[in-house]
Amino acid sequence: MRTNQVAKVLSAFIMLSIVLVACKKDQAPSTKSTIDETTAGKKLKAQSTSSAYYIKAQETHNFVYGNLLTTYNSYKVNTTTQTTTAYEWYNVSQIYADAAMVKIGNTAYAPYMNNAYAWMNNMWDGSSPSGGYFAAANVNGSGAAGDKYTDDNALSGVAYLDAYDVSTGTTQTNYLNSAKACANWLMNSGQWDSTYGGGFWWNTVKESKPTQTNGLALQLFLRLYQITGQTYYRDWAISIKNWLVGNMLDATTGLYIWKIDGAGSGTKHTEKFTYDNAIMVEAFLLYGQILADNSYVTKAQNLGSSMNTTLWNSTYHVYIFNTTDGRINPAWCVWGSQAMIKLYQRDGNTAWLDYAQQNIDYMNTKLRNTTNLGYYHFCNFDGSSVETRQEGVDQAWMQRTQGLLSDYR
Repeated sequence: MRTNQVAKVLSAFIMLSIVLVACKKDQAPSTKSTIDETTAGKKLKAQSTSSAYYIKAQETHNFVYGNLLTTYNSYKVNTTTQTTTAYEWYNVSQIYADAAMVKIGNTAYAPYMNNAYAWMNNMWDGSSPSGGYFAAANVNGSGAAGDKYTDDNALSGVAYLDAYDVSTGTTQTNYLNSAKACANWLMNSGQWDSTYGGGFWWNTVKESKPTQTNGLALQLFLRLYQITGQTYYRDWAISIKNWLVGNMLDATTGLYIWKIDGAGSGTKHTEKFTYDNAIMVEAFLLYGQILADNSYVTKAQNLGSSMNTTLWNSTYHVYIFNTTDGRINPAWCVWGSQAMIKLYQRDGNTAWLDYAQQNIDYMNTKLRNTTNLGYYHFCNFDGSSVETRQEGVDQAWMQRTQGLLSDYR
C-alpha cells in the first residue's frame, strides 16, 4: 500500500472458472466468516445509529459521495492533485467501509458497495491466466496496466468477504468468487517464492517482502478456508503464519517489523508500523478462531498490548504512523482502532475500546476539516503541519472504523 502507484472482476462466470479446483474437503469449519462476538456481543442497531461515531461515519460518506465518487462508480484518488485516477486499494477500502455500514444495519450503503465492486472489473487482468488486479486505472475504467500489488489484491479479497457477509443470493456468490480469484492470483502468480524461506513479495517488481502484505494474505486464506473448507487455503495460511513468525517478529518489542529487502540483499527494516501490527492482531484472532488454537488469541492480545506500549503516543492519545516517522495519518493510524475493536469483540475488555476511541477522537480533532467534514492526509503529533490533501483511502478508513465503533460507543 502506498500513496502513489503506477498506472473486476470479470463476470462471475469467469471468476468462478479461474478458481474452481477439484479438491477433497477436510472437516469444514463454520461458514460464518467473521470473528464470533460471543463475549462482547453487539449493541442494538438503534443504539448504533444514535452514536456520534455513526453520525460521523455518515458524514464522511457524504463527503466521499460529494467529492470523490465519479459518475462511473469509481473513486478519485483525492480531491485536488489526482482527480482522473483510481487506485485499487482506495476503491476496495471504500467497499470495505460501506460493508461495515451495511453490517450495522444501514442497507442504503449496499448499492454504493455493489456499484464500486462492479466497476472493479475494469482493473482485473483478463489477459493473464492467474488474473490479478492492476494497481491503478483511469476513473472511467480505461488504462489499467503495469504493476500488481500483493497487498492490494489480498485486501480486495478481504473486503469482498466482508461484502459477502452482508449480501445474499447471486451477489453474495459473486463476492465469494472474486475473493477466491484474488487468492488464486496470490497462489499462482509467483509472488510467493523461496527467497528468504518464503513469504509474498509486495509487488510484481519483487522489491521487498513486507509484514502487511503477508498479514493480509493470511487473513484472506483463513477466511476462505472458514467459508469453503478447502484445505489448500488452510495450508497456505499455515505457511504464511510460520514465515511471519519466523522472519518478521522482533522478540524485543513483541512487534512485527516492516519488511525484508529484495534484490538478494536480505536487509531487514526494523521500523514498526501501526497498521502492520494491527493487521497481525486481526490475523491471529482469525487464526485462533478458525483453526481452533486459542494460543493465537493470546498472541493477538499480547501483540495488542505491545502496540499500546510502543506505537501509542500517550501525550496525544493516538497511534503513530511508525517508529521513525513523527506524523499521523487517518488510514494507516486508524487501522489500530480496528484491531482494538476486534480484540474487544473477542474478549470484552473495554480497555481495547478506549484505545480505539481515543485514536479516532484524535483524527476528528486534528485532521477533520470542519467545513466539508473530510479528513486531511497527515499532520504532526501536535496537529501542526497539516498536509491538506484529502485522500480517498483516508475517508474510507475513517468511515469504516467509526461505523465499527458505533456499535459500542
